[in-house]
Amino acid sequence: MSRIGIFMADGCEEIEGLTVVDVVRRAKMEIVMISVSGKKEVTGSHGITFLADETAAEADYGELDGIVLPGGMPGTLALGEDETVNTVIREFAAEGKLVCAICAAPSVLGAAGILNGKCATCHPGFEEKLTGAVVRGDDVVVDANIITSRGMGTAIPFALEIVRYFADDAAVEQIRKGLVYKS
Repeated sequence: MSRIGIFMADGCEEIEGLTVVDVVRRAKMEIVMISVSGKKEVTGSHGITFLADETAAEADYGELDGIVLPGGMPGTLALGEDETVNTVIREFAAEGKLVCAICAAPSVLGAAGILNGKCATCHPGFEEKLTGAVVRGDDVVVDANIITSRGMGTAIPFALEIVRYFADDAAVEQIRKGLVYKS
């Protein structure tokens, strides 16, 4: 079974992070919420507080097949400044493991040099921060092991593409129907 991690920082966009967690768990896949703040309690950019499963210091990154970065401000800035986040995303990209980011968070991938020659998308206004990328305006862009998306309104299709990376189209279709999501 595939196991994914999702980094959560104070100031993250709650919908982008928690939608991914919800959809991946509906697919019967494991996803671990990893707080980068040193505590399990995370407060998102809209004042919603939730508990992560682990802190970044507790996580076993060797057991993960992919990693996700939600956007939001100032959460994206916190992810971009975090040494563990940068180490993990670079290692995963180099190993061909799944690396995903939504909204402003693809800028973290750009700063880390992960998007060189890759097609990617992001929240409008962050395009110049996708260093080395072929920037697209699509809601979700999949380029090999890199998945990027534009923002809160694209969180469901983003999450479905993460599931599709590890499962088949039938599994994605079953989840889509259960969500009553029309693509």
